[in-house]
Amino acid sequence: MKTAIRSAMLTFKKDPFFHEMDECLVYESDAVIVMEGGKITQVGRAQDILPSLDGVEVKRYTDSVIIPGFIDSHVHYPQTEIIGAYGEQLLDWLNNYTFIAEQGFKNKEHASEVAKVFLKEQFRNGVTSSTVYCTVFPQSVDAIFEEAEKYDMRIMAGKVCMDRNAPEALLDTPQRAYDESSSLIKKWHNKGRAEYVITPRFVPTSTPEQMEMMQALAAENPDMLIQSHVSENVNEVAWVKDLCPKAKDYTDAYAQYGLVRPRAIYGHGIHLTDRELSVFSETGAAVAHCPTSNFFLGSGCLNVKKLRDKNRPVHVGLATDLGAGTSFSMLQTMNEAYKAAQMNGTPYTSLHSFYLASRGTAEALGLQDKVGTIAVGMEADLTVLNLKSTPIIDYRMKYAKDLEEALFIQMTLGDDRAIAATYVAGKEVYRAN
Repeated sequence: MKTAIRSAMLTFKKDPFFHEMDECLVYESDAVIVMEGGKITQVGRAQDILPSLDGVEVKRYTDSVIIPGFIDSHVHYPQTEIIGAYGEQLLDWLNNYTFIAEQGFKNKEHASEVAKVFLKEQFRNGVTSSTVYCTVFPQSVDAIFEEAEKYDMRIMAGKVCMDRNAPEALLDTPQRAYDESSSLIKKWHNKGRAEYVITPRFVPTSTPEQMEMMQALAAENPDMLIQSHVSENVNEVAWVKDLCPKAKDYTDAYAQYGLVRPRAIYGHGIHLTDRELSVFSETGAAVAHCPTSNFFLGSGCLNVKKLRDKNRPVHVGLATDLGAGTSFSMLQTMNEAYKAAQMNGTPYTSLHSFYLASRGTAEALGLQDKVGTIAVGMEADLTVLNLKSTPIIDYRMKYAKDLEEALFIQMTLGDDRAIAATYVAGKEVYRAN
């Protein structure tokens, strides 16, 4: 069934960190996007497309802009129930909240309940695809894939593998990690829009023997996504140094097992050294920027511009990192990312921020040919942003001098109320009241 929506439209065709904005930005003040079979089939100026749409109803949004659906590159759906818990620092957060909550996901019914809440909140915040951590229990992976399948959502998820330094109830073994991951790959990988992700939680919770099993999985699936954590917290970095005395650094603790490569994305990366950043750049691995989580746990401020150095570029995705992350809203995530950039003395514009939340994250995940851009042939994942969603935003927009300022107002003051509608695979999955 062919459907169409009409409003202003914003997307990117190149990276504004490395090119002039005029070469990157595509903006139309009155555009129509036509969708059929889950793909975008036509896109352009309304006056050019409307005459060809005989009999097709066009849904029009006023005071709005259509953007590529937000992509969340690092999120823990099992932590939905502990969002906003007093966490102190990273390792305390894991022991006092995360590892306790995740034990409940042995119960498939509970996992399914949380998966439903999680995806509804993502849609309400304009998020159309995510790279998701599950728990050690395979049924937690089934739960998120089953729920996403109902919407034909592009979801990337994996069973967390860990066999040390966690409660006994959450530990697997090297062999179990391999066998259960392999079984889940056969069951879910490339089923519809589902992608499996190889997921060692992080170095401190996987023995060398388990990392060898992750290496085997990665070698058997050379194009598969890999996700984990790196250099989030200074105490964590010191712990990894003690646990892996032969590794050059935290990154090398993964690289020696072949886990730093294209389509490998590591959460945080705040304290990566120049040597490590060079490894990320040379291999094509990416960093997921999780600013609300980094501030909440006192971990630090990632310097995005340092990573996007044209002489040593590292891919960067934007992420909520729930539940240490404190909001499902990618607008609020962009807000906090801007503050992190300010703390580093390296701010960037709202247009750079919207690029990171869409095409930039798609490039970090190796999905730029599928999502993250509004263009013919791309998957029809779209978010409609209401530019006057609250009284103060409505008032402030009267004084916006250009598009860049208008978007800065949205990412600074906006939240879930700014999402007018969310489309996944061409179908409306959320509509504001």
